[in-house]
Amino acid sequence: GFVAQNVPNSDWEKKVTEFFKEKLKENNATNWVPSLNDVPVHYLKPNSLVKFRCMVQDMFDPEFYMGVYETVDPNTNARVLHFGKYRDVAECGPQQEIDLNSSQTVTSERQTFYCVPVPGESAWVKEISFLTELVLYTVICGFLNPKSHAYISASQARVSPSTSYTPSRHKRSYEEDEDMDLHPSKQKEQHMGNSSGGDIHGCVEPKRLETEASAGHHVISPNCSPPLDLNFPLPGEKGPACLVKVYESWESFKVNDVLEVFGVLSVDPVLSIVNSEERDSSTLDPMECMDTAEEQRVHSPPASLVPRIHVILAQKLQHINPLLPACLNEEESKTCEFVSNFMSELSPVRAELLGFLTHALLGDSLAAEYLILHLISTVYARRDVLPLGKFTVNLSGCPRSSAFTEHLYRLIQQLVPASYHLRMSIESMNHSRFIPHKDYTANRLVSGLLQLASNTSLVIDETQLEQGQLDTAGVHNVTALGNLITWQKVDYDFNYHRMEFPCNINVLITSEGRSLLPSDCQVHLQPQIIPPNMEEYMSSLLTAVLPSVLNKFRIYLSLLRLLDYSISDEVTKAVEEDFVEMRKNDPESVTADDLHKMLLVARFLSLSAGQTTLSRERWLRAKQLEALRKARLQQQKCVNGNEL
Repeated sequence: GFVAQNVPNSDWEKKVTEFFKEKLKENNATNWVPSLNDVPVHYLKPNSLVKFRCMVQDMFDPEFYMGVYETVDPNTNARVLHFGKYRDVAECGPQQEIDLNSSQTVTSERQTFYCVPVPGESAWVKEISFLTELVLYTVICGFLNPKSHAYISASQARVSPSTSYTPSRHKRSYEEDEDMDLHPSKQKEQHMGNSSGGDIHGCVEPKRLETEASAGHHVISPNCSPPLDLNFPLPGEKGPACLVKVYESWESFKVNDVLEVFGVLSVDPVLSIVNSEERDSSTLDPMECMDTAEEQRVHSPPASLVPRIHVILAQKLQHINPLLPACLNEEESKTCEFVSNFMSELSPVRAELLGFLTHALLGDSLAAEYLILHLISTVYARRDVLPLGKFTVNLSGCPRSSAFTEHLYRLIQQLVPASYHLRMSIESMNHSRFIPHKDYTANRLVSGLLQLASNTSLVIDETQLEQGQLDTAGVHNVTALGNLITWQKVDYDFNYHRMEFPCNINVLITSEGRSLLPSDCQVHLQPQIIPPNMEEYMSSLLTAVLPSVLNKFRIYLSLLRLLDYSISDEVTKAVEEDFVEMRKNDPESVTADDLHKMLLVARFLSLSAGQTTLSRERWLRAKQLEALRKARLQQQKCVNGNEL
């Protein structure tokens, strides 16, 4: 409609974006847009508006497409102007041909991102997001009569050429595409026997493969003889991978950004046929195609497995906690009614969370204090190469035999939006792929375990580590973990060079003695209780917490990461004088590193109480916590010699 009103000028493109931006602000309209995170692709209507919460795993080369093209009827010579934006396949009637030599043709450019669901996204995030769309989901699944929807008959669908091409990619000629016939009616009948939703083109594969494929397993596509690797960073991940096509401001996005995109869903079966290897092997002229078969397979996977989204609106997400407003900058956090109401009841929430974590840490309240500070820590700035705000905690003294870390991780998983449990062993260090690397044959970035979104909680378990020999890969992986902890960066491997990718990952290390990895703070666990059955004890902790209280914990930990923080000149002067006095009393044991650590503890201690400035009281409390922590380490050192 916008095109018809604004041709021949291009104002329609701006009006489309403005229209959807305004509509999505009305009455929580975003909750009514079906999400690929919650609804399987084959239940969604092609060419409809969808949303997708994802991480940019890779960026492909720019893609050229026919922004405007003209079709002509050979019999009547009638010409029709079409637009190609938000489409993969050209719109062409049964008696029409595309005039490739038309003066009206406009070639445009778009950027393609390979996006995956947020790695390590917690189950509760998916569940809460799903509940907000449950009514819509039931409608799409066919509890209403599908005949009431305006589905286009399969017999009316006709294969048309793709509107897009990359500079080195060869497509089947338009004449061949026009002659193709999918004969989809039998397939549609088989599919309709299993579900009530129909494909707008009627060309759905029998018992269509759902997109909830595990990353740890390769998906075998009917159009690709070798298995298709969806390239998820973490093993066992589920959910669709998508090719997200961005038309404007794509330079503002980068690899590992977490986005929420709203756009047009494209799952046209023609894409699978146009890009099938059978077609490539029989019709491609080697002189006309510079892409390898592997690159074509990776960059143009079957749309049933990797759907396309043509982005109308996209925004970076500060967090993925569905209990909080999606975008909450510092100014909004001061005036937002939701935030002010929650901050008013912050103190009892903190007290309950401290009690919950104290029980989880076997009665150790000091370790629970530091765990809270760790969970709300975040890199707030970088000074040269030094990341400010990181707070990696090494929880030593963890029992080895009771799978304590496993159960502790499950509790943390219930509190944070995204996490991963890395079991450190000689085998995992030697055989896992931690660092993403560039595959030049397929022209893609192959993911690794450390390709994680910002604010992901990474729990590293050293309690199961035994003696053994690290090979070259193992040494590189351990080095990568050390760089992640110390510099909050991962050096991606581009074969001929390494490229630094900054990150913001909360790392918690559990170990028996002092960790082999660096850390900002070591807290030695002193259990006050030893449960006879650790699994039963930890499970009872979760069942005892009301869901409403658990949600408050989740809001608390996510919200406090977003708060601003400052230190007044008066308090800064008092801290300096206090530190000078401490140096006078004990010049050997009090260092500049101790001051930095106490300031970090004071920062997160203040934020944990909802205070955005440092007070004298919080500074003294930070000093007290640090004194208790150091005394405990010294005590353990005396017991076990030089172990710590």
